Amino acid sequence: YQQMILSHNKNPKNFREIDCPTHHADGHNPLCGDNLTVYLILNKENVIEDISFQGSGCAISKSAASMMTEKLKGISEVEALGLFEQYHQLVTGKLKPETDEHDLGKLTIFSGIWEYPARVKCASLSWHTMKAALDQQAEITTE
Repeated sequence: YQQMILSHNKNPKNFREIDCPTHHADGHNPLCGDNLTVYLILNKENVIEDISFQGSGCAISKSAASMMTEKLKGISEVEALGLFEQYHQLVTGKLKPETDEHDLGKLTIFSGIWEYPARVKCASLSWHTMKAALDQQAEITTE
C-alpha cells in the first residue's frame, strides 16, 4: 500500500497539461492545501481519449490522481462515472472490496482511508474534479 502511494507520488503518471482539452476543472481541498487541475479529451464516442492532471498536494492526493488517470484512459464517460461511484463508496467505507463486486482493480489500496476522515478528501479530490470536468463545472472545492 505505502510503496504504491509513494511510487505514484514520486513519479506520477499523466502529470502534465493537455493542450486544447475538451473538459477541464480545478479542484481545491482547503483542509489539506491540495490544488489540482484535471484535463480530459473526450472523443465523439464519449470515450476518454486522454486524461491528465497538474497541481500540488499530499502523497495521497497525488497518487490517487495518478492512479485515476491510468484507470480512466480509454474508457467511456459512463464507465468513468460508474467507477467514480464505486471509488467514492470505497473511500467512504461503504464498499468492501473483499466481498462487494467492483471494477476498481489496484485502486482498492485506498479502501482503509475511510478510517481517516481528513484523508478521504485527499484521496477523492481528483475524482470529484474529474466528475466536475465532465459535468462542465470549472471548479470544485471539497469541504
